[in-house]
Amino acid sequence: MDKIFVFGIATQGVNFTNREKETERLIANFTNGVNSIIISPRRWGKTSLVRKVTSIVNEQNKSVIVVSLDAFLCRTENDFYRVFCTELIKQTSSKWEEWVENAKRLLSRLSPRITIGNDPINDFSLSFDISSENQSELDILNLPQKIAEEKNINIVVCMDEFQQIAEFSNSKNFQKKMRSIWQLQNNVSYCLYGSKMHLLSELFSKQSMPFYKFGDVIFLQKISEQNWIKFICLRFEQTGKQISEEFAKRITETVSCHSSYVQQLSWLVWIKTKNQVGEEEFQDALRDLFDQNHILFFNIIENLTGYQLNFLRAIINGVDSEFTKSENLKKYNIGTSANITRLKKSLEQKEIIDISGKKVSLIDPVFHSWLTNEMLLKENY
Repeated sequence: MDKIFVFGIATQGVNFTNREKETERLIANFTNGVNSIIISPRRWGKTSLVRKVTSIVNEQNKSVIVVSLDAFLCRTENDFYRVFCTELIKQTSSKWEEWVENAKRLLSRLSPRITIGNDPINDFSLSFDISSENQSELDILNLPQKIAEEKNINIVVCMDEFQQIAEFSNSKNFQKKMRSIWQLQNNVSYCLYGSKMHLLSELFSKQSMPFYKFGDVIFLQKISEQNWIKFICLRFEQTGKQISEEFAKRITETVSCHSSYVQQLSWLVWIKTKNQVGEEEFQDALRDLFDQNHILFFNIIENLTGYQLNFLRAIINGVDSEFTKSENLKKYNIGTSANITRLKKSLEQKEIIDISGKKVSLIDPVFHSWLTNEMLLKENY
């Protein structure tokens, strides 16, 4: 059964809306061996988009195999190599007996240790001793090309939370190794994305970084208001309830067309509604949205300094660029002009603000509203 509205997890099927242009672009990249980098704030639908394209490519093009892996739990190079090899072996072979055979043959110089639990599908893993002396790292990084050549196929490696590699020790050297091998692979392409926008931007947009100009960089945009309104009204209608375009528009405007929040607020409105959405249902749902996020948002501000909180106060009061003007420095007590750069950098690293040119804004629209309504309007805050 399809869920009515989906949030907090990747969407699929009827819950996946719009993204026609991005879908076509990624399909073309996957089928033509073009590397793709997807950058956007968290919960804008990157994972859903990649899964949608993966499903289409798997169905339409049998000469392309898409391998998906997540680097979130990787804390070291060795963690990365283990996950990389395990998922490549598993997802390019049809059964676990073949996984074992391929692991032993393709990684023979590493003497892989294979672990299989009661459920081979979920309990299959590889481990090995990495040594630069026998070039085992290069063998691992070139594994997808070896598999592609052997099977006479093309492989697309989709890697979520790719920015995690920036946390490894000697990360830049690791990136150089990856780039030097991956750029020579003729039958393999990569789709790299993650949840920390500023780190991904640094990895792929800075000329000093190894992955600069590695592929087609897609800066994911918000789904348009009109597409969301159409989607919301249709989902209500399909379940025997009614919502006017006016209330559907208010949902999108309240959360600034943020994909996850549009679905979440729509769901909260839907469960409050018996037949027709009215003002009471909308306001009740909005209060629930703030209540559900209260602890999360409070934890965010609890860990901020006074200067950082004052900087956010300036943003929600309409200041988006001229922070160093003397009247703003004094009015919001944000220190000296030199302090502004440090505040921007620290809040960007915390994924709280987005800096686009000279303009600064809060990434999370509900956090913005919560700060305004629940915190910054209180005299004792």
